[in-house]
Amino acid sequence: MHITLEADYALRIVDTLARQEGRMEAKAIAEKACVTLRFSLKILRKLVAAGIVRSYKGSQGGYEIAKPLEEITVYEILETIEGPLTLNRCVLANHQCNRIPDKKCPYHYMFEHATDRLKAELSAVTMASVVRTPKK
Repeated sequence: MHITLEADYALRIVDTLARQEGRMEAKAIAEKACVTLRFSLKILRKLVAAGIVRSYKGSQGGYEIAKPLEEITVYEILETIEGPLTLNRCVLANHQCNRIPDKKCPYHYMFEHATDRLKAELSAVTMASVVRTPKK
């Protein structure tokens, strides 16, 4: 199991912006994050819509982080790209188990617990903590 390439790229893009002081052009972000410009623009639109990144138009335009790094979590970035993160679709509120209709099977509780733990772990990691961790 793994996150999608788009989610991985979103983390790279936010990391790139978080380490930058001031605005960056999309082309520079793409190059530094090792993501194609076209895919970077698609991801940047989602990050802007979520309020993680701010965009500026015109000759002095570009992108920058929209809020303090302490307020941006890895979970928020992943959820922006992937939607609700779950280990199994049965954990989603609108899904009904076909094994035991109108009830939850034993696996549901296991996946629900694991999903809650994963969300808690990823929500505890802020971009501030990632950016300030020395590279090894």
